[in-house]
Amino acid sequence: MPAPFRRTATISSALVTLAAAGCLAGPTPNDTTGQRLRVVMLLPPRAALSPLSDDAFKLSRLGIAEALTTLDTDGTPQPALALSWSRTDNRTWRFTLRDGVRFHDDTTLDAERAAHSITRAATARPKPRILDGIDLTVTPDGPATLVVRTDTPDPLLPQRLSSPQLSILAAKAYTGDTVDPRQAGTGPFVLTHLHGTQGATLHRFTGHWAGPATAPGIDVSFVPDGTARTAALRTGAADIVEAVPAAQATLLPADTYREVAMPRTNTLYLNTRHGPFTDPAVRAAARAAIRRDDLVRGVYENRADPAAGLLGPALPWTADRPARTQHPAAPAAGRKIVLATFSDRPELPEVATTLAQHLQAAGFTVQQVVREYAHIEADALAGHFDAFLLSRATTLDSGDPVAYLTSDFTCHGGFNIAQLCDPAVDQAISRAGAEANLTTRRARILAAEKTILETDAAVPLLHERVIQGNRPGTVDAMFDPRERLLVGHTTRVTR
Repeated sequence: MPAPFRRTATISSALVTLAAAGCLAGPTPNDTTGQRLRVVMLLPPRAALSPLSDDAFKLSRLGIAEALTTLDTDGTPQPALALSWSRTDNRTWRFTLRDGVRFHDDTTLDAERAAHSITRAATARPKPRILDGIDLTVTPDGPATLVVRTDTPDPLLPQRLSSPQLSILAAKAYTGDTVDPRQAGTGPFVLTHLHGTQGATLHRFTGHWAGPATAPGIDVSFVPDGTARTAALRTGAADIVEAVPAAQATLLPADTYREVAMPRTNTLYLNTRHGPFTDPAVRAAARAAIRRDDLVRGVYENRADPAAGLLGPALPWTADRPARTQHPAAPAAGRKIVLATFSDRPELPEVATTLAQHLQAAGFTVQQVVREYAHIEADALAGHFDAFLLSRATTLDSGDPVAYLTSDFTCHGGFNIAQLCDPAVDQAISRAGAEANLTTRRARILAAEKTILETDAAVPLLHERVIQGNRPGTVDAMFDPRERLLVGHTTRVTR
């Protein structure tokens, strides 16, 4: 019968892919105790695991590299490579480094090395998104103290310095414009081999400042195909699987996966600079045409939450958002638009198809474009599409939404797909970013969200939940809605 044949073929393909990447390999000869973890990740590296790219999150999730601080579940900064910090004036902070930290190449962490890593990130082009709108200088003050100065007051600097893109690496990692994290991090696992876009091999770092990890190592596979990732979990070929597609979760026993509300929103960005959506009334027509419940039920099988705003239930304080004023909609009949998205997240093309149906029912003529993300990002940022569907992390790297709002919606934002430049929006985001009191800051963030959404430059659709697969016998895998942590010190398998 055709259906069983296709399923068998898919699983076989998954096993071949995982075997080629090393996930089916047994312990290496040096691993005398424990079982190696087999981890399947969603996206392959885009920049050879350089921390100056989004690959930085893989370094963090796999325990390869560490930053000065880390964030707890509430988004409050906690010690990592820095033990303590203090604010000496509005623009100056002092960080005291943890003693006895060694890199994977057996060199020692000191203030000069930390300053160099952060400076390289701060002067990179493009600049890491966590530093959008922030200029800083970092100087050592003795062997164990860093002085960080910002051009404007930044009450969230300790949160920013938790970003995986600001990881501290050994001197050997930096050669010209290249940053190579192999055997250069400080985390509990050493990256020894990167097998192109197929996989990676990691071994336990016995010299970690918190002691050696429980697992002797990690075999990583990068598998963009959601069906193949799910098959790896079902057949026992993997211990931990990232991003199980919602439609595939129904095929799994309930004890093999977990859902976590994420600070990630599917948003339709409308081009405010070129094309039909330069007219706010036409943007309002697109916003009014969308039926969110269709997306949640039909595409995500109720494993997502309809969006009431850009920020969702992963941030409980957003439930107190102020009421918005909505622009009246203009007739959409005869308006031709190009709607684009990417295929790396398997639900997005289906969401785009459903959106196209909604928009067509309202009178728009819709042409769809779907590519891999690596082949569509530049065109999206250049404003080549009328509408772009994106799955976007809303707290980015700091645990605070201001960096995301700045990046996506200010005149000089580095990820402004909507091409929005509105002085009222810039002012609202700036007021939020300058506020140090947490309660007041959150109120100002919600006021900025209101100002953005009243432009109809972005239409929030739904808030995703991450579905992470864990094979029975996998212990202490980490469920992190910020997608920074996955394998920790005590993560292990007992198969």
